[in-house]
Amino acid sequence: MQYIIVGLGGQGILFTSRVLGHIAVSRGEHVMGSEVHGMAQRGGSVISHFKVGEYESPLVVAGSADLLIAFDQNEGIRNLHFLRRGGIAILNVHAPEALENPHLGNFIAERDIRLQAIPGYDLLRKEMEGRFLFMNVLMLGAMCGAGAGNASIEEVRAAVEKLAPAKFRADNLKAVDLGYSYFRGK
Repeated sequence: MQYIIVGLGGQGILFTSRVLGHIAVSRGEHVMGSEVHGMAQRGGSVISHFKVGEYESPLVVAGSADLLIAFDQNEGIRNLHFLRRGGIAILNVHAPEALENPHLGNFIAERDIRLQAIPGYDLLRKEMEGRFLFMNVLMLGAMCGAGAGNASIEEVRAAVEKLAPAKFRADNLKAVDLGYSYFRGK
């Protein structure tokens, strides 16, 4: 399984990779990954390449990722080229009209990409008092709710519970469940 996880510095991309890695290692699977970025300080573009299985290189080749998890809509659109034909994109959307671009629509259709959009900022604003710090775990829950990736919601919850700082554990789990419920309720 090959993942591309994208967003902006400070959104918790590395924690997401840690959670997925913890799950894979607990199953005895081989894990490999690499963080590639320009300016990973808060607000800069961040991309994490993450692989579970017997791979020789940590970087995901464009056109071969199984799953793209995008914490930021613009970063997600910019990195759709990493997905293989039939790949899945879990995309935090803040301006859904951008997805109506005909060129983007053609690219998604030609590649048979399954795009799963979630209004992450709106959900966190409404249900978590605008604490966007929990976008990463919301997106992990959304991944499970959309039936993407190779981790169950129980595995994600257990890994988040183990790895999250104690003072944020309950809120992290609430955000995981919020992302999961978004797609399960549809």
